[in-house]
Amino acid sequence: MLTTSISPLPSYTVSPSPSLSPPPKPYSLSSFSSSSSSFSFSVTASSHLDSFNFHRQTHFRIKSKPKGLNTTCSIKEPLRVMISGAPASGKGTQCELIVQKFGLVHISTGDLLRTEVSSGTEIGNKAKEFMNAGRLVPDEIVTAMVTARLSREDAKERGWLLDGYPRSFAQAQSLEKLKIRPDIYIVLDVPDEILIDRCVGRRLDPMTGKIYHLKNYPPETEEIKERLVTRPDDTEEKVKSRLELYKRNAEAISSTYSNIMNRTDGNRTKEAVFKEIESLLSQVQKDEKKPSEYGKPMLESKSSSNQALSSQDQWRGIPTRLNNIPHSKEIRNYFYDDVLQATQRAVNDGRTRLKVEINIPELNPEMDVYRIGTLMELVRVIALSFADDGKRIKVCVQGSMGEGALAGMPLQLAGTRKILEFMDWGEYGAMGTFINIGSIGAQDVEEQDDMFILVAPQNAVGNCIIDDLRAMTDAAGNRPVILINPRLKDLPASSGIMQTMGRDKRLEYAASFENCYFFRLLYYLGTQYPIMGALRMSYPYRYELYKRVDESFGKEKYNILSTFPEKPNTDEINDAFIGKPRNQAKASGFWGFLSGVF
Repeated sequence: MLTTSISPLPSYTVSPSPSLSPPPKPYSLSSFSSSSSSFSFSVTASSHLDSFNFHRQTHFRIKSKPKGLNTTCSIKEPLRVMISGAPASGKGTQCELIVQKFGLVHISTGDLLRTEVSSGTEIGNKAKEFMNAGRLVPDEIVTAMVTARLSREDAKERGWLLDGYPRSFAQAQSLEKLKIRPDIYIVLDVPDEILIDRCVGRRLDPMTGKIYHLKNYPPETEEIKERLVTRPDDTEEKVKSRLELYKRNAEAISSTYSNIMNRTDGNRTKEAVFKEIESLLSQVQKDEKKPSEYGKPMLESKSSSNQALSSQDQWRGIPTRLNNIPHSKEIRNYFYDDVLQATQRAVNDGRTRLKVEINIPELNPEMDVYRIGTLMELVRVIALSFADDGKRIKVCVQGSMGEGALAGMPLQLAGTRKILEFMDWGEYGAMGTFINIGSIGAQDVEEQDDMFILVAPQNAVGNCIIDDLRAMTDAAGNRPVILINPRLKDLPASSGIMQTMGRDKRLEYAASFENCYFFRLLYYLGTQYPIMGALRMSYPYRYELYKRVDESFGKEKYNILSTFPEKPNTDEINDAFIGKPRNQAKASGFWGFLSGVF
C-alpha cells in the first residue's frame, strides 16, 4: 500500500457570487482498474487549503503609528509550475534553466517511470506489466506516481516544475480532483515547420546520450559526427504524427488551465525564451508575497476579506446571467475584485500609464441600463484599496469644457463630482487624508499625490480632453495615472467637421495608455441579447476569448476559445468562433455580424 501526503491547491468553478471555500476533506484514490488487471493504491491528501478572501468593505480605520523599528514581514510560497511544449520545442532546455534559476524540483513522468520500474516499487511493477505488453501505462498509475513525488519534502519546500504532464484531459482532471494545481501553466509555441526541422535534423550520440542538430548544434569533432545516429522516432512522418497527437491533447487540457496559461514564443534563442519565462515566474513569486508593513499610517478594513486575490490562478471564471439587470451585488463585487487585482499587479510592476475598459451592461453608456453608481463603486474600491497601502489618491473628473453656450461636459459625467463627494468613504477619515477629489488637468496635480484615478475621461462634440489629460500626465511624471473607461476617439467639432489638426498626435497619445484590464461582452450586431461570448484581459496575462454555452435546466457557462498576445480584431474573433485557423480568410455571413469588439 502506497500512502502519500500532498498539499492540495484550490480548484475554482464559474460562479456569479464570491465565496470562501472550506478546507478540503482527505481524498482517497483507490480501486484503479484496467481491462487486464486491477490494483489499489491509497493516496491521502491532507494539509491546508490555500485560503483566499474577497474584497470589499468600505469602512476603514486609520492605524496609529507604532513606535520602534520599521519592519517588513513576508511569506513566500514555493512556486508550482507546469510547462508544456511539442516535441523539439525546447522544453528540456527551458526546464534546465528554470531549475538553475529558481531551484524547483524537476518532475518528468518519463524519469519517474524509469525510476519506479528500476527500483521495483509496487507502482513500478504495475507500470512494467503494461510496458512489457507494449501498452500505454494507465493514467491512474502515472497520476499516482506524480502525486507521490509531489508529496516529498523537497517538492513541498522548494516548489516543483511538472514537465510535460498532464498530457490528456483525464490526467488534468485527476490532478484537479486531488486539488493539485500550478501557479502558472507555460506553453512553448513553435511553428510546425520549425519543429519538424528540429526533429529531423536531430542526431543522438549513443556513447554519451547527448543530442546534436546537424545545422543548429553540430558535433564538436568529426569523431563524434561519425558515430551519431538518428532516433527511430525522428523521421518526418513520425514527427508529424506526434505533433498531431500533441495538439489534440494540448487543446483538450487547455480549458483546465486557461486562466493561468501563458503562451511563450519558442522560436527564439533559448536566452530570449528564458528571459520571458523568468519574468513570468518572478511576477508570480511577487504576487504570492503577503507584505505587512509597520511604521507608517495604514488603513485597515473591519473585515479580513479586504486582502486582494494575488494571482490569475485564483480567478473563478466569468459569472453567468450578465444580461439580468440590475446586476446583483455579488456580480458587481466580482468585477470590482477582478479589476482591482489586475490594476494592483500593473502598478506593483511599475506601470504608470494604465487604463481599465469594462463594459458589463451597467457600465456600458451605450445601453439604457447604464448606472453611474456602479462606476462610482468601482472607482471607490480601487481608490480605497490603494489607500489601504498608505498611498494618497487623487480621484479626478473632467470639468466643463468649451465657452459660452458650448460650456459643459458629457452628459453621463454630469454631477459625477458631487456624487463622489457625497459617497461613503468610510468612517475614519479616508476622505481628505488619503483620498481627495480633483479635476483632470495639471492644476490638480500636487506634490503629496501618489497616484491618480481618472473617471471616464472622454472627448465631447466640439471639445477634446486630450490636451488637459496630457498636461496632467506630464505634471504627474512617473506617478501612476489610471483611466477608468476612457473614450478618447476623435469626435466631430461643433460645426460637424472632424477636427483634423493634430489628430495623429492625439490618437498616438491616447494609445500610449496600456490596458491593465479589459472586459467586453460580445453580441450580434445591433442587439444586446443573447450574449455570444466575452473578451477578457487581466494584466499581465493574454487576451482570452470565451464563448457562452447554454446548458440544461436554464444554466450557462463560458468556454475559452482562444488566447491572443494583443487585443484581437473583429475578424480574428469571428474566425475563432467558427473554428478557422488564424490568418485565413475573413469571416462572413451570419458570424460576420458579431460585434462589440472595440
